[in-house]
Amino acid sequence: MFIQRQQDQERRRRQAQIQARDGFIASQAKRKGSPCQRDDDSQVADLHSGPSLPEDICQHIHSLMPMRDAARAACASRSFLHSWRCHPNLNFSNDTLGLIENACQKDESARLFYIKVDHILKSHSGIGLKKLKIQIDSDYSAKDSCYLNKWLQKAVTTGIEELTLILVPFGAKYNFPCSLLLNGSGDSIRYLHLARCSFHPKVTLGLRSLTRLHLCLVRITGDELGCLLSHSIALERLELRCCDRIVCLKVPRLLQHLNYLEVSGCAKLKVIDNEAPNVSSFSYGGNITVQLSLGETLQMKSLSMSCCGSVFYARAELPSSMPNLEALTVHSHTERAYAPTLHSKFLYLRHLSIALTGAPFSPAYDYLSLASFFDAAPSLETFNLNVWQRYMENVSVFADPVDLRQMQELQHHNLRSVSITGFSSAKSLIELTCHVLRSVMSLECLTLEAPQSCVRCSDRYNKSGKCSPLARDLLMEGHRAVMAIRRYIEPGVPSTVKLHVLEPCSCHAVELQMSCLS
Repeated sequence: MFIQRQQDQERRRRQAQIQARDGFIASQAKRKGSPCQRDDDSQVADLHSGPSLPEDICQHIHSLMPMRDAARAACASRSFLHSWRCHPNLNFSNDTLGLIENACQKDESARLFYIKVDHILKSHSGIGLKKLKIQIDSDYSAKDSCYLNKWLQKAVTTGIEELTLILVPFGAKYNFPCSLLLNGSGDSIRYLHLARCSFHPKVTLGLRSLTRLHLCLVRITGDELGCLLSHSIALERLELRCCDRIVCLKVPRLLQHLNYLEVSGCAKLKVIDNEAPNVSSFSYGGNITVQLSLGETLQMKSLSMSCCGSVFYARAELPSSMPNLEALTVHSHTERAYAPTLHSKFLYLRHLSIALTGAPFSPAYDYLSLASFFDAAPSLETFNLNVWQRYMENVSVFADPVDLRQMQELQHHNLRSVSITGFSSAKSLIELTCHVLRSVMSLECLTLEAPQSCVRCSDRYNKSGKCSPLARDLLMEGHRAVMAIRRYIEPGVPSTVKLHVLEPCSCHAVELQMSCLS
């Protein structure tokens, strides 16, 4: 009897499971089409049949999802639908709204973008919004400014912390409404990123919490920016890119927390006058003739420069003006003189990157002169050199193979990693590499990379599986570079050093054969 009762119970349990499963499948079959065709709670079935999570935990989980996933979750759960209406992170672009993968036509994509963003912001309560990013990738015209004004008015309220507005279309004209930041609405903003718009803060704005300001292609004058900076005392990072109306940049002393300053591509800039006392990282790209006054530079730890003549300037001027540098990045398209040999030192410099790229240097650059940086930086640990050029003007080691120069070999005991990108058969480059092998006692890794395609077959987003075409002369030079490495460099590599040689990809083998036959 007992055994029979157990069997009956087991049979009933199995029948109940089958019925539950069939009922669930039937209910799912009825739910055809998008579960978000309507936005009221009556149309949404909560698929979670267990105990509900506390509201604050549910909202926190929802806030960590990417926006598209968060929207989908709102379609499947009443709890997530409620938190969607006060979702703290809104990120609008063609990508996040799925307009790219839907392969919409350009005009249709723009129309759908405005419809979707408008619908989402209308349904949003405006409560709890912390981050808003609007990136308009499609066509933008002046008549669309009413949408932007409406969206920003809805979003920029007390409590918002990050605001990003990026207008991608060239020639886009939009005047950011500074009035939205008045009367305490901007007090909570910590990060403000504007791109390709006008920004004219002529009155005192409430940005007392602003720690990072990023302006790119923004129409703003130096005086207007100065007005903004003078009331942003919490600012830590200031990034200005291609803001062509700034002639004189003045950074006031009251910005005691400012530690990072970046200025690049501001074509009309003539003066940079920084009085903020704690800037430890400075990045500049532009004309070397700009008058630089960086104030107290003893605390400067990291410097990046991208301008003509910057390699000579870095070796000749920086050891005395910024003696405590720890990281230095220099990029130059033109050098009128080689790096000088001086007695001045970078005593604390540990990381050095130099790029001599672009048009051919005339006269051809003497790469061996860069060895003076090794002598000047006894604490150097890594050295990266990029010498990729479309046309090589330097004398090849195969054209003049005799009498490789040797500099006075002052031993270096801290440099561990050396990498040279765009490696060629240039004689002075071979001489520099041999100098490294002879003088650097601590060297562990030497990487030499021959010219490569801009898009490689191994790149993650390269669906073709092939490298992009490489000009025949570059391809030939890449093979000459490898031959030079095998003949002149490899025999001198100590057993304690790992030599990595990146040859031109085998994708170009057929390409080279075809060009030789033609």
